Amino acid sequence: MWAYESVFYQIYPLGFCGAPFENDGVEVNRIQKVIDWIPHIKKLGANAIYFSPVFESDTHGYNTRDYTKIDKRLGTNADFAKVCAALHKEGIRVVLDGVFNHVGRGFWAFQDVLQNRENSRYKDWFARIDFGGNSNYNDGLWYEGWEGNYDLVKLNLRNEEVVQHIFSAIKGWIEEFDIDGLRLDVAYCLDEDFARRLRSFCDSQKQDFFLVGEMLHGDYNRMMNDQMFHSVTNYECYKGLFSSFNSMNMFEIVHSLLRQFGPENWTLYKGKHLLSFVDNHDVSRIASNLTNEKHLPLIYAMMFGMPGIPCVYYGSEWGAKANKSEGDPALRASFDAPVYNELSAFITKLAEAKKNSEALNYGSFRSVVLTNRQCIFARETANERVFVAINADENSYTAHFDAGCGQAVDLITGDTHDFGGGSELAPYSAAFWKTER
Repeated sequence: MWAYESVFYQIYPLGFCGAPFENDGVEVNRIQKVIDWIPHIKKLGANAIYFSPVFESDTHGYNTRDYTKIDKRLGTNADFAKVCAALHKEGIRVVLDGVFNHVGRGFWAFQDVLQNRENSRYKDWFARIDFGGNSNYNDGLWYEGWEGNYDLVKLNLRNEEVVQHIFSAIKGWIEEFDIDGLRLDVAYCLDEDFARRLRSFCDSQKQDFFLVGEMLHGDYNRMMNDQMFHSVTNYECYKGLFSSFNSMNMFEIVHSLLRQFGPENWTLYKGKHLLSFVDNHDVSRIASNLTNEKHLPLIYAMMFGMPGIPCVYYGSEWGAKANKSEGDPALRASFDAPVYNELSAFITKLAEAKKNSEALNYGSFRSVVLTNRQCIFARETANERVFVAINADENSYTAHFDAGCGQAVDLITGDTHDFGGGSELAPYSAAFWKTER
């Protein structure tokens, strides 16, 4: 699967393009801004883009009005097709947000229910509609909203017409935009039978079509398996990553990684490829989350070095800041132009190392050295071994361990590394030491 060897770049289009929050119905070709950023995305080393919602919606994209039309605030279907063609020409894959658990109140079929009530032929398209109840919109009917949010009307994914409507839309996205995969919004809420049917349908439409589900807690294998999704979001390690640096306790993140990918038979996700991230459109930007800015490059090194598919959120590659407490629009800002600075250049090196290393893409995980402020772990395949070393301390650190060989090459700097006499790590530094097996 191509995704297992890729570096993702996430764009939240409505924010990225500076679109108004409310859908004003005015058609403006804003999505072409992505084309202007392609050189930057390529320079960064990303070769796949995950687009948050692009289809016609009421406000933020997750309250869909129409699965077949690009949001007017972004442009037309033809405009987006040009963006996808430009990305594909540069070898960048395209993954779209599949928001199938719920739709917006402006969704055409729900509007028919509001107008025609019990006589609407679409009344069974939605979960648990009660015409004797009410919602906070005072429609004279109750329906299930996602987590109590009545602007997000839950679909009935056991209704065959609903399933076929969604599948028809996906087929259209593949034909019109040649998309390479889907990220399934709130996958933990999705009907499991629907997830299995979705996988089967997508497999029939395009070879190596990638499905990644948004999962938060619990056993990710419930939705990540050979019958459902190829991958899921690794929220467990998202929290562990920044918490380990902020508390100066590398045991936390390494414990999670050992639980997920370690050498023991009981580990949960050995051989699987979860989507790794240090931030996204729903959480504070990592530069605002870390208490020590010198840890910023190091947390990216950890993310690129650990098992998984790394995903970088637009703007964070140069250290843009925003806190969740400021509201979602702050997290989803529009930047006039990309910035390529020292952090961006470091991420470029990490991306190239990841894409070109068998061990970093497919290797096992083993903890080698672990202290509160330092960690070294090994990623190994039959052909290659990479030692990922992190020193989060302000002082240099010398690690003593059996590397099984005398020398290595640092995939980040290109320098030769000699293991003899111990391995010294400079203050606030990271290394990817590659050795042959």
